Amino acid sequence: MTLFVLNVVIALTWAALWNGFSAPNLLAGFGLGFAGLWFARALFGPGNDRYFRALPQGAILTVYFLRELVKSCINVARDCIAPRPNLHPAIVRMPLTVQSDIEIFLVANLISLTPGTLTLDVTPDRSALLIHSIYAEDPEALVEELKSGMEHRVREVFR
Repeated sequence: MTLFVLNVVIALTWAALWNGFSAPNLLAGFGLGFAGLWFARALFGPGNDRYFRALPQGAILTVYFLRELVKSCINVARDCIAPRPNLHPAIVRMPLTVQSDIEIFLVANLISLTPGTLTLDVTPDRSALLIHSIYAEDPEALVEELKSGMEHRVREVFR
């Protein structure tokens, strides 16, 4: 049984003991289960530290993505109602440092889910993404922002 599944079982057990499967009960059970598993990590043997690093990094990635989503939605909404929108559409090539299929999939989809950007394609050798952006006034700065933001945080989750 993986540590994540064990953590979910602990959260469900916690919620059952508190007689309510509400979001706060499940989150409290998950948090307490994570803490308990972290304190007992020596019992699971070497190599299980990845879970204790990946889960917080996944939470950081989620918060980062939600912040970027809100910023992008505001920018696109502002330009939709503006008499003279500040659009500079372009297709840019973003070299990838992530290598696995799941990492490339996640980076490409997080970029596409953010309003104003769309992943068009992955190069056949999987070394770059082709991205369309309506805010590519400076393509190099856009690529650097995506690499240091989305890609970096995805890489941290899976390293």
